[in-house]
Order: sequence, then C-alpha cells, then structure tokens
Amino acid sequence: MKEAYPIVLTQERDCVLVYVPDFDINTEGKDFADAIFMARDAICMTGLCYEDSGRRLPAASPVRQVAAEHPEGTVSLVDTDFTEYRKANDRRAVRRNVSLPYWLNYKADKAGINVSAVLQKALKAELNI
Repeated sequence: MKEAYPIVLTQERDCVLVYVPDFDINTEGKDFADAIFMARDAICMTGLCYEDSGRRLPAASPVRQVAAEHPEGTVSLVDTDFTEYRKANDRRAVRRNVSLPYWLNYKADKAGINVSAVLQKALKAELNI
C-alpha cells in the first residue's frame, strides 16, 4: 500500500528532529535529506508492525492540519510503500532447489562447505550488494 504521510521537521544545532503525528513516533537525521530518509524508514517499519499485529494503518492527516498543530516545525510529506518495504527488508529464508553436478556436491560436502552460504555470497557479489 502506498501513502504519503506528513512529518514535522525541526532543525536543531547538530541534527534535524522528525515527528510523525499519524504514528506518534520520532526519529532524527544529520540533515534534512537524512531526516526524511529516516522518517520513511520509521513510518514503514512501524506500519509493518501495525499490519503484523492486525492493527489498521492510520489515514494520512491533512498537511494543513499538521502545520496548524505544529507551527514550530517545517511540515513535509513522506511517500511510503509498505509492500515494497516489506519485500526489501524481509529476512526470512526462502527454500530454493539448486542443481549441482554430483562430483561438485560430493566435494563440497567432504570439505564441509555450506552450499547455501556460498550461493548467498555469490549472489550478493553478482548483484553488487
């Protein structure tokens, strides 16, 4: 699900504080760009917790309302995509069948090599991640 939530940014001496009224959460960043990045991450993480516990995601408040309630800060919108965030951050293991020549599998077993770990390392290298 995609949504744009309002956030309140407040410049401090050494960081930018962020308040997300719809979720009643706070985060911070070293500058405005980092603060917006951190806000998106905090909103998505909190939203997934809501979904996983069966709670409904809050509707986004109107920007004008948030600005009126928080005149001390700068109000901005942060776009979120809870579905994509879940896909990108889901760390569950996925079972895949891999075909190897018998001799290669035999040598790997004999050497005590974890084929899954080697495959993960190779895929990360191939994908530059």
